[in-house]
Amino acid sequence: MSYQSLYRRYRPRRFSDVRGQEQVVRALRNAVRDDRVGHAYLFSGPRGTGKTSTARILAKALNCEQLADGEPCGHCPSCTSIDAGTSYDVQELDAASNNGVENVRELVARANLGSPGRTKVYILDEVHMLTAAASAALLKTLEEPPDHVVFVLATTDPHKVLATIRSRTQHYEFHLLSADELAEHVAWVIHDAGLDLDPDVIDPVVRAGAGSARDTLSALDRVAAAGGVLDDASPVEGLLDAIAAADAGRALVAVAEAMHSGRDARVLGEEVLGRLRDVFLLRMGASTDHLPAAEVDRVRSWADQMGDRATTRALEAVGDALLAMRQAPDPRIPLEVAVVKLARVEGDASVAALTERVARLEAAVASLSAGGAVPASPTGLATDQPAGQPADQPAGVTSDRPVDQAPRTGRPADAARAELAARRAEKAASTKSTSTRPRDGASASPSAPTPPPPAVEAAAPPAPPAPTPPAPTTPAPTPPAGGDGSVTESRLRELWADLPGVSGLVRGMFAVGLIVSVTGSEVVVSLPNEVHRDKCEQRKAQVESALTDALGTPVRLSLVVEGGASGAKPAGSVAAPEPVDEFDQLEGADVHDLDDAPDASVGGLEALTEAFPGSTFVDES
Repeated sequence: MSYQSLYRRYRPRRFSDVRGQEQVVRALRNAVRDDRVGHAYLFSGPRGTGKTSTARILAKALNCEQLADGEPCGHCPSCTSIDAGTSYDVQELDAASNNGVENVRELVARANLGSPGRTKVYILDEVHMLTAAASAALLKTLEEPPDHVVFVLATTDPHKVLATIRSRTQHYEFHLLSADELAEHVAWVIHDAGLDLDPDVIDPVVRAGAGSARDTLSALDRVAAAGGVLDDASPVEGLLDAIAAADAGRALVAVAEAMHSGRDARVLGEEVLGRLRDVFLLRMGASTDHLPAAEVDRVRSWADQMGDRATTRALEAVGDALLAMRQAPDPRIPLEVAVVKLARVEGDASVAALTERVARLEAAVASLSAGGAVPASPTGLATDQPAGQPADQPAGVTSDRPVDQAPRTGRPADAARAELAARRAEKAASTKSTSTRPRDGASASPSAPTPPPPAVEAAAPPAPPAPTPPAPTTPAPTPPAGGDGSVTESRLRELWADLPGVSGLVRGMFAVGLIVSVTGSEVVVSLPNEVHRDKCEQRKAQVESALTDALGTPVRLSLVVEGGASGAKPAGSVAAPEPVDEFDQLEGADVHDLDDAPDASVGGLEALTEAFPGSTFVDES
């Protein structure tokens, strides 16, 4: 007898032989035992999980002469003929090669014919390959078949099966087997078949099977034929090691070694993608039952090195490389480009790569805030911070803290910069206040106005109190507004040159006015003439509101004409430069000495036509 492959030799013959599909086996055995078998079943699931084998077992159970608790005996003539493939009670049809409407019509015509057994079973494998016309031809018979006929449809893509067919069947889903179940099955097969193999081959064989019982036994067959020598999987593992360690050179060497050993670039990419999927599942806390125990530790080491973002980006990059291989002149190039991008994040400008780089920087900042020490930068460059200088202080800046004071750690950089700017502004204000001379011969009295510190202190964190003035004659800063609600004249004169919160027109109208006096909250302003004063009266409310907002106290303006009441300029008053009037410059000049203006080139209707190009005159009267 010729050699029979292991997956055919150890194909399940009874319901109890089916591994990993307990939910399906239990339902079918109970249906046969209680005589509640349906007229049509749909078995779906990945390849090599026992769909066709279970359909044959169901056919044996329906025609077995010595049925025991829903299990076929496997020894009666009906069972042996079904195992040998010579039974008239079981008709198998490959829908992938017999997918036309004529094939289905012939099947329907034969369905009415009887058979030696009790039940005639039709097994349609890969039923999703039927054409639309063939599916429609099968539909009516599938809905109401003869009493002695049972249909079993098997497919790997149930979503491609016509919805009306799915609705007329009992659907059972088969799933991949776990690594422990396959390892136990492989060990039993090695013992039962008398194979001289080392137990170390079990885990690689199980990994190669990827949850499929048939693929696992096929891999065991290859190992047995090679005398127990395993395929060298080091290029794949070496490639994952290089990607996890961000070593582009090692990654390219691993790809080259795999190509040199005869591996196809697409097959290598699919293997790498499968291992990355294991890493992803482990990172996400999903089930990894398909992995042997020895493989889980290896995958966990990759998962710890890569992290969530890098793992997700690696899955996308290798998947895109597999798609690009379809049209690439050399399939190795997309794979090599993908592994270099994964190993060198700095050279990848994609959003995922930039996100990963930002995550690394955030981790470095978090470690800085927690430990108070400057960590190594992601690029490996050393920092320029001098030894002994606090990490939150820029280089070249001397701190005002005492030498024996321990540097503060974990402070945000923005707060440190703001505090430093506040200290600089405070020192500048102090120096300016001590060097300022009274203007216009005024005596340097404590009541003389002094400009307030810059406004940067308002946005900075609370700074230490100002240093003590070096001399008692130094004037103290004057607040913007008095405590009794009065307006400070010095602050008002500073704002008058450039009124805040008003339009340019209003600012220009009031700029020519002179502040005559300030009494409490009333400010007297002198304007050149009556017409100007009347115009300013219309906009006075806007200026009052702007000054009130700026000074924090109500301000009321009183507008007078220059030379009127209280029109004299006080000493030290500041006024904006008066605008130059061209007509005032012509006063007293001889008209005959002036140059004549040039004659207009056009006039009348021609001037209007030139001013409005494209227009037409409707009425010239």
